Amino acid sequence: MGMYRSLVRPVAFLADAETMHNASIRIAEMASRSALARRAVAAMYVRDYERLRCSVAGLAFRNPLGLAAGYDKNGRAAAFWESLGFGHVEIGSVSAEASVGNPRPRLWRIPENDGLIVNYGLPNEGADRVAARLSASAGSVPVGVNLVHTNRGPGACPVTRDAIIDDYIRSIRRLDADAAYLMLNLSCPNTPEGRDFVSGAGQVRLLLEAVTEATPTKPVFLKVAPFPSLKALEAFLEQVDAFPVVRGFGINLAPGKPLPLRLPNSRLQSMPGAVSGVACRDIMDRAITELYERMDRRRYALIATGGVFSAADAYRKIRLGASLVQLLTALVYEGPAVIRRIAAGLNELLARDGFSTVADATGCGAFSHARRGPSGLYHN
Repeated sequence: MGMYRSLVRPVAFLADAETMHNASIRIAEMASRSALARRAVAAMYVRDYERLRCSVAGLAFRNPLGLAAGYDKNGRAAAFWESLGFGHVEIGSVSAEASVGNPRPRLWRIPENDGLIVNYGLPNEGADRVAARLSASAGSVPVGVNLVHTNRGPGACPVTRDAIIDDYIRSIRRLDADAAYLMLNLSCPNTPEGRDFVSGAGQVRLLLEAVTEATPTKPVFLKVAPFPSLKALEAFLEQVDAFPVVRGFGINLAPGKPLPLRLPNSRLQSMPGAVSGVACRDIMDRAITELYERMDRRRYALIATGGVFSAADAYRKIRLGASLVQLLTALVYEGPAVIRRIAAGLNELLARDGFSTVADATGCGAFSHARRGPSGLYHN
């Protein structure tokens, strides 16, 4: 950790964020092709703890820590990430057709807040290429696929509701065989249709009718942004509860910027997009709590993200209701040893509090968590 912060990170941060992101994917992809390289990396980073083993939606995980979607968008290094100690990997977002996403620049570091501002707009190679790559992957931990409808860019014709639903279904049919689970991303903060889809009257119901008809064989999760009100959350759950195909939820970044950020407005105005990292931690924790308290906990599981930099961060999300916890921004700021450190610390925290499994701790602190604060959490 110290070497990464003092030597590697200063050099890496000399280049722009997307250039270094792409470079890290290329290095991981090369390593993923060599079993010897994967074993060598795993010897440094993987530590197994019986207490961290868990089962979610019928899938077995060696620990609850996962790589969040958005890092390996096309599954180019899916077999490598477990060598860093992750218990699962979520790739994507992937759409039925390839997309170039938003124009660059579209990713910025904000070290003042240990965060990133993300405005990628869902660039990916499309479901066919990703499915072919996953079918040849040699990994052993669960690899979920985050699915989204194709972003055709700001100059494209308006997309109809039926076309959006058809896009999801095409991706489900193409990727179901090669994914451990499917995460339907209903709330991308950086495309107009993604922000509006969940809020449209009855649209979730129509999508889930089509998903049910497609008969996926893998667990299906829905990824949604923090809801603007409890009424909106309850209306969403009322639609979803009618469809047994859904096994749980993930929480996506919210559009706009959380307050406060230690950045001048002049800089913020030049960086459109959603904020990841420490600054979004409290908002995401409130969203986890509100969803966990209202969902059918016998049926659904939560996959949590948002500002996970330490074992305490992961443990808090588990106590609030998460069965699995994902991270991404911490890799940028803390380096690959962060997963090993979080796993070791989480094992100690569970033991300290007398929990023999992650499931025993899930939700144990949810109902004592602070309620949502006043409105005005975000500004655009």
